[in-house]
Amino acid sequence: MSKVKVKRQNAFIDMTAMCDVAFLLLTFFILTAKFKPNEAVQVDIPASRAQIPLPDKDIMLIAVDTDGKIFFGVDDQNTRLAMLNEIAKKWSFQVDADQQRTFQLMDQFGLPMAQMPQYLSLKDEDRRSYKQPGLVVTDSINELSDLVQFARVANPKLRIAIRADKAANYEDVDRVIETLRERKINRFNLITSAKIAAE
Repeated sequence: MSKVKVKRQNAFIDMTAMCDVAFLLLTFFILTAKFKPNEAVQVDIPASRAQIPLPDKDIMLIAVDTDGKIFFGVDDQNTRLAMLNEIAKKWSFQVDADQQRTFQLMDQFGLPMAQMPQYLSLKDEDRRSYKQPGLVVTDSINELSDLVQFARVANPKLRIAIRADKAANYEDVDRVIETLRERKINRFNLITSAKIAAE
């Protein structure tokens, strides 16, 4: 007796929904990703065993590079704008709306405050290529002290973090710490990498 052959039917799977989900996930991750901000100075931080993470917002960052130049930044645009108004009053200069918008978008800066209007007037590509000389922090003039005060008045919740290059001189970092002590600030974070230092 001959076998009855059952006709095979190809299974059909509609992949349209799967493609839609894949593209939705891809779009979600692209739109929610946080990109590394442009930094005014590259700092190679030392390694440490510390495990205390910094909060995601309300951070005042003071950076010290290998040459001892000091840079300053806050993560909140409204705080930056309030600071700029105080900076303009203290150093007696005027800023227009474009300069205010530029300052609001700057994550860090490190130049004498008297040069700020000229720096904010530069085109974007010129500003990126401009080598900032660092803030003036001496015994007679201490711009960092004023900036810390302006930022804390604008946002009292700010946490202070110092990010010093591992090749920076201790004296340069100590100038920053002494400036904070003069302002009666005894709580701050020292940023280090999460790697454990080789012993």
